[in-house]
Order: sequence, then C-alpha cells, then structure tokens
Amino acid sequence: MKKIKVTLVKSPIDRPERQKLTLQALGLNKTNSSRELEATPQVLGMVRKVNHLLKIEDAK
Repeated sequence: MKKIKVTLVKSPIDRPERQKLTLQALGLNKTNSSRELEATPQVLGMVRKVNHLLKIEDAK
C-alpha cells in the first residue's frame, strides 16, 4: 500500500477540539513532528480535515 509522510507545521493551539483529536489520532503531538502512514481511505480523510496544519508528501 502507498505511504505518505505527514508533518505538523502549524500549532493546534486555538483550534477546535475535534481537530486536536484528529491530530492526536494521526500521532502528531508536537510541531515539526512527522509520521509515515499508509494511505488508507480513513487516514486520507483525517489528513484532509487538518491539511491546513500539515505538510504532506510521498514517503520514500
């Protein structure tokens, strides 16, 4: 399965609680933290909800 690398580039402070929980579910706790995730429909949906806080790229 295809993998994507997501990096948290903006702070979740002063964001709705739902967005904070989505970031926590993705495993992104601190600014500039990164994770490589499988591109399943569930993960892509979560990424789409908080994409204004993330940098998304293809994993190598």
